[in-house]
Amino acid sequence: MKKLAFTFALLSCLVCQQNQAQEKNAKTATQKNKTMTKETIYQFKVKDLEGNDFDFASLKGKKILVVNTASKCGLTPQYKDLQAIYDQYKGKNFVIVGFPANNFASQEPGSNEEIGAFCERNYGVTFPMMGKISVKGDDMDAVYKFLTEKSKNGLQDSEVEWNFQKYLINEKGELVKVISPKTLPTDPEIVNWIKA
Repeated sequence: MKKLAFTFALLSCLVCQQNQAQEKNAKTATQKNKTMTKETIYQFKVKDLEGNDFDFASLKGKKILVVNTASKCGLTPQYKDLQAIYDQYKGKNFVIVGFPANNFASQEPGSNEEIGAFCERNYGVTFPMMGKISVKGDDMDAVYKFLTEKSKNGLQDSEVEWNFQKYLINEKGELVKVISPKTLPTDPEIVNWIKA
């Protein structure tokens, strides 16, 4: 009788351990799937320079160049080239979205209103410009967490090196390339991607 009770207890314990192992494996698989699930930029809604809502979902089917900008940077003249490629390709399912940021050497100190006036007055910017955000550090905006974290974008981890770093997003809202701040917007690497 004691042997039977012991055998029953042993079997119960083994079944319990097996169930726990299966639950753990299922949980691990679920977490792995979540980690591997690639997000898209379409999930984000932000505010533009005028404080209006801007929904990235409205850009479905377009190639998007996202760039962090600054008004007092040695690279600020890139606004001219950004506007030039926007003018040339905006009718061909291409858009640029600018995010002013003051993360590098305080080179974007102005208010949203001042930034808008500067862009229009000096470079005739007509592509969508968002309200000023942070593109690095503890207060990094959610859009830039998506752009810089492989667990979110499915492509690669990256850091925003300086003003005018460019992120290329395909027609499905997926990150496909990170371009150095010093690479001009008119560089063949970018233009050929837009035209492809």
